Amino acid sequence: MTTDALDAWLQVRSQIDWSSAAARIPGPVEPVVDGLAAWCGEGGRFSDLARGHRLLAALARSRMDASQRCPLTCTLLTGWQQLVLGRPEVQFRQGDAFAKGGRERYALTSHTERDFEQCLRDSADRRVPLASRAARAYLDVIFFHPFSDGNARLAMLTLAYVLESEGVRPDQVGPLQTTRYADDAAGAADLAALVFVLIRSTRQRAIRFRH
Repeated sequence: MTTDALDAWLQVRSQIDWSSAAARIPGPVEPVVDGLAAWCGEGGRFSDLARGHRLLAALARSRMDASQRCPLTCTLLTGWQQLVLGRPEVQFRQGDAFAKGGRERYALTSHTERDFEQCLRDSADRRVPLASRAARAYLDVIFFHPFSDGNARLAMLTLAYVLESEGVRPDQVGPLQTTRYADDAAGAADLAALVFVLIRSTRQRAIRFRH
């Protein structure tokens, strides 16, 4: 049986100095172009237009939840996932999950959902820079793999929620979409740095555009 990638991620997660992985960016960042909405499709990203529309609805919900300061919980994510998948009922996975053609296995234990909830709560720890919290939450969803389908989309919505909680909207997210590995500590830290760069670049482009 393949090794437990979720356990590998939790070890990596605890070893990274998230406070140093990315710098802080003060205040809200309003883009000229809404990169997350563009990523959701609007008829361009997905050949299935209905899929893109569902994702846009889920993005709107995640942003509303962030603006209302709803705590990031598995229940909150379940509501988004219902919109993403277009299903009235969605539940936390009931067994081991697999990705990358079966090369990564995410084991299910009696405490997996509880551990996931704890990791989600970490996204509110403002002692850690926003870019690091957003990247870490994104990877938590990827490697906990909480649902049977749509976890990559949910990970991006989770990142959007964390950024929205401080009024930040990047003007592009395409660079975030690359294969991530649970045991890659350097890659996880690099993702936090990349989120920081995307936020900083968005602010710089917005300033140039408005002046």
